[in-house]
Amino acid sequence: MRVFVTGATGFIGSAVVRDLIEAGHQVIGLARSDTAAAALMAAGADVHRGSLDDLDVLRSGALTADGVIHLAFIHDFSDFAAAAETDRQAIEAIGSALEGSDKPFVVTSGTLMLTPGRLGTEVDEPIPVTPRRSEEAAIALAKRGVRSSVVRLAPSVHGEGEQGFVPTLIGIARQKGVSAYVGDGRNRWPAVHRLDAARLFRLVLEKGDTGAIYHGVAEEGVPFRDIAGVIGRQLNLPVRSITREEADAHFGWLSFAASTDNPTSSELTKERLGWQPVYPALIADLEQGHYFNN
Repeated sequence: MRVFVTGATGFIGSAVVRDLIEAGHQVIGLARSDTAAAALMAAGADVHRGSLDDLDVLRSGALTADGVIHLAFIHDFSDFAAAAETDRQAIEAIGSALEGSDKPFVVTSGTLMLTPGRLGTEVDEPIPVTPRRSEEAAIALAKRGVRSSVVRLAPSVHGEGEQGFVPTLIGIARQKGVSAYVGDGRNRWPAVHRLDAARLFRLVLEKGDTGAIYHGVAEEGVPFRDIAGVIGRQLNLPVRSITREEADAHFGWLSFAASTDNPTSSELTKERLGWQPVYPALIADLEQGHYFNN
């Protein structure tokens, strides 16, 4: 299968590209810079030049492929609504090129959009207040004859080279001189290793059902205080509780995620696709030390 991948040079996307190629697929990756294009060529992928807001480029990439995996997202939390709108338009543009083709289209979402405080499953709908409309757009396309499906990723997609939530927490701890958690720290983060996530995207591309939602979750919920604890040990910093009122000032834009209880199941995903995570769990990954080398 020839697969068009957006976000193909990112932390997760680069692993997806490698997994696809190793499984015998051809990859064409979206690249907005010479550096990204060079990385794709080095990985053995073809290059499709353009950016996420160039809708004609996205349509043409989809038309040249046998399937699409959409991973790209503008991670600008200072204007998340605008980033979400760019994502929605990108999904609709790609979907318009796939209507009637029976080509698979895998769209990325996140488990943080589920109702907090209870175990989320693949059949649960996202909370209506979220500005991100990835799932809504994908499901709407499924009703228009596009073979679209959704992968909800855990907030912690971890592994060597991550630049997301966990490195941000480490940076905050270094800056503040303390590794903090909110309240009793029992709020839970689901987690998945990037290489397990990459294999899941390929399986959904190959075997996913139209309109289905899958969970990229290896651990249902790691207590946030355990994450804060290993960060404190690795940095030789105190670990302490802060109040919810203090969280915004301490964590900044990450305050919501750091305070939210987001336990999430992937049992239906495993059952439907035969997906079984095999790479290190989050705390074990952190204990290896590579997150703290910089």
